[in-house]
Amino acid sequence: MFTTFGRRVALAALASGTLLVAGCATETTYRPATGQGFSRTGYSDRRIEPNRFLVSFSGNSVTSRDTVERYLFFRAAELTLQNGYDYFLMADRDTNLQSRTYSTPGLGGGFGGGFGYGGFGGYWGPSWRYRGAGFGWRSWDPYFGGGFGGPWGNDFDVRTIDRYEATAEIVMRKGPIPRDNIRAFDAKKVVDNIGPSVVLPKETR
Repeated sequence: MFTTFGRRVALAALASGTLLVAGCATETTYRPATGQGFSRTGYSDRRIEPNRFLVSFSGNSVTSRDTVERYLFFRAAELTLQNGYDYFLMADRDTNLQSRTYSTPGLGGGFGGGFGYGGFGGYWGPSWRYRGAGFGWRSWDPYFGGGFGGPWGNDFDVRTIDRYEATAEIVMRKGPIPRDNIRAFDAKKVVDNIGPSVVLPKETR
């Protein structure tokens, strides 16, 4: 069983590791998507019809909404030029805030049952709740010890991570861009205007 001192040392090490990882995090660069589910980051596209695509860009937890939406536009324009078209129409576009909740149980003894799920936006993560006899539902706190079964301590630490994902359905066309259609974008101009702000992955040697 952990002593109070040992418990605090372990929690301090855990907190230091978490801060170190957070401090090293950087915005998602412009690159093809990698990862699965909530950890998926980067751009992806799928052809629906010969000139119609579904495009998306997913950022990590430190990538701003502005960056995610800019990279989506850039990918749409780049894809349009790669397929030999001049402009694209935004048939549909949306940006979603996705959240996942993680929990870190305490390091102490037994616990008194009960758990649920937390999060929203289409992705759900475990959010544990423990009920101690005579003390109701409690949470874990790094400064007051307690473990799952400690009479005065708290039982879990909950952390919610947010990220943005932008998606668009685009229709590609050739010829002069229609001036009266606010959903039409000149692909070359989009690439020229947004391109300088796009951050590419660093080359590895």
